[in-house]
Amino acid sequence: MIAKNNELTIRREVVESDLETVRSIIDSSGFFRKDEVEVAVELAGEALAKGDASGYHFIFAEIDGQTLGFACFGPIPCTLGSYDLYWIAVHQDSRGKGIGQKLLKETEASVKQMNGRKIYIETSTMEKYEPTRGFYLSAGYEEAARFSDFYDVGDGKVVLVKNIEDQELGVNILKHKSLPANRLG
Repeated sequence: MIAKNNELTIRREVVESDLETVRSIIDSSGFFRKDEVEVAVELAGEALAKGDASGYHFIFAEIDGQTLGFACFGPIPCTLGSYDLYWIAVHQDSRGKGIGQKLLKETEASVKQMNGRKIYIETSTMEKYEPTRGFYLSAGYEEAARFSDFYDVGDGKVVLVKNIEDQELGVNILKHKSLPANRLG
């Protein structure tokens, strides 16, 4: 029997079971259309099949072997040091515990380690995304652009950006497959 210690760990490797886990986490929010969910699963599949060559990097947050959230990010083609943060998602049952903040800090530290300068995030202008925008704004991201009716009529796009070039992120990236998140920083 394995003892449960409720310690948050970070994993940076995509495994086969993550495809279904990513789907489950995204589905739990109730925010996304089926085609959007499939895009997240497709990115995980690309990362599983091609590794770093896919251009998609994943960070998973786990407690006692159960994946509770993930982040997906990658370099923006034809730029020098600009990265997209495609997804940060935490299972609905695990929200409000700081897991999203930890994933964001880990993502920023990883991008900085990869010589990234800026991180861009795209999200919806719909009211249900107000907490999402607030999450990023409270983490130092700034609104860089807004496009009305981008995703659909009445559903615009907000682009947020953060310059991490000169920022001390307070996270130590260790080259371990899995490490306790509470020992970082």
